[in-house]
Amino acid sequence: MALQHYRLPDVGEGLTEATVLNWLVAEGDRIAVNDPVVEIETAKSVVELPSPYAGVVSGLLVPVGQTVEVGTALIAVEDGVGPEVAVANEAGGGAEPEAEVPAAPASQATLVGTGPRELKQTRLPRKTAENTLTTPPPPEVDVRTLAKPSVRKLARDLGVDLAAVTPTGPDGTVSQDDVTAAATQHGGWTGFLAERGETRIDVTGIRRATARAMVQSAFTAPHVTEWTDVDVSRTMELLERMKTMRMFRDVRITPTVLVARAVCVALRRNPELNSSWDEKNSQIVRKSYINIGFAADTPRGLVVPVIHDADAMSTYDLAVAINELAQTARAGKTQPAQLAGGTFTITNIGVFGIDAGTPILSPGQAGILALGQIRKRPWVVEDRVEPRWVTTLAMSFDHRMVDGAEGSAFLSDIAEILRDPGSTLIMA
Repeated sequence: MALQHYRLPDVGEGLTEATVLNWLVAEGDRIAVNDPVVEIETAKSVVELPSPYAGVVSGLLVPVGQTVEVGTALIAVEDGVGPEVAVANEAGGGAEPEAEVPAAPASQATLVGTGPRELKQTRLPRKTAENTLTTPPPPEVDVRTLAKPSVRKLARDLGVDLAAVTPTGPDGTVSQDDVTAAATQHGGWTGFLAERGETRIDVTGIRRATARAMVQSAFTAPHVTEWTDVDVSRTMELLERMKTMRMFRDVRITPTVLVARAVCVALRRNPELNSSWDEKNSQIVRKSYINIGFAADTPRGLVVPVIHDADAMSTYDLAVAINELAQTARAGKTQPAQLAGGTFTITNIGVFGIDAGTPILSPGQAGILALGQIRKRPWVVEDRVEPRWVTTLAMSFDHRMVDGAEGSAFLSDIAEILRDPGSTLIMA
């Protein structure tokens, strides 16, 4: 029997390590080439890795929660044959499997996150005294417990076995209430609360990368933050009209979409804010393209997925792209390529009921805009006080690339567009 080890491949973007989040197979399972075997978290995203070998899983070599470097053996497969050998065997070639592959073989590159998903796993029964591999395999089932990452973490904290919890969530998922109910039944929740001590949380993956990036940005880029309150009543009226237009009926239009459109217009007028700093060559790099990043809060921490060439999109396409990125981020499935190349960032802190803040720049970018909550406030209109829709815009910029006058002009442009949008925000 040949024994092959699948090693952690280089998933791109220069990443050198990853954390094992969840095993999708168990010892004794029979797998085919490109079957997903493990879910990993890198500094930028969560990725399912497909197996480059077919055979029987003989060992899971890295425990859940452990961070390992590229090249570390993750899983051992008996009778493990790679895709080329598998094809040859199916054709009657009967080629012998090769010896153990190097740390990050080129043949695995096309498998990472892109392998055919139509291949299904045929699982063998677990190895027990009564149940050996000579027993015929049971009907094909998916034995993976469905639960969000935050629910899995809660279960680990409380010592609850997810496989033993009765799911009540949508589509058979285990909810937080299911976990706490199970913990209470077995005394785990009471014991957890009774400790009243410290809880230590390992900082890995996305959260660790975010922490490093924010420290780097805060202590290398001289931040300047400016605020302005804006009467956005006309923009809110436009938003309501757009929701009734035929061209927007099948897409969710939000204030963030219109703010993103205003930012694209303002960046064209003020290209200083669409720049990056080249420390090595002492240069300011002015970008002719506009790639807008959107800060998103996810169960695994802050991520900033990017919409490339946002200024070239119609408002409809921009809305579709923002909605899709938000859904992917919330599901924890944002891929590394979707997080790269941003030239300016928008963060909507208003969704948390916050009026304003001092946002930290994404590393290498010249500016970031924070959108506060939009709410009715008393506002002076032609010498009389009226209730108006008002928001606070807070914009930070890198003073190495942007002078105070340039930063103020940019923020003023955005405010003016939102104050009186006209047809600017409806771009077919």
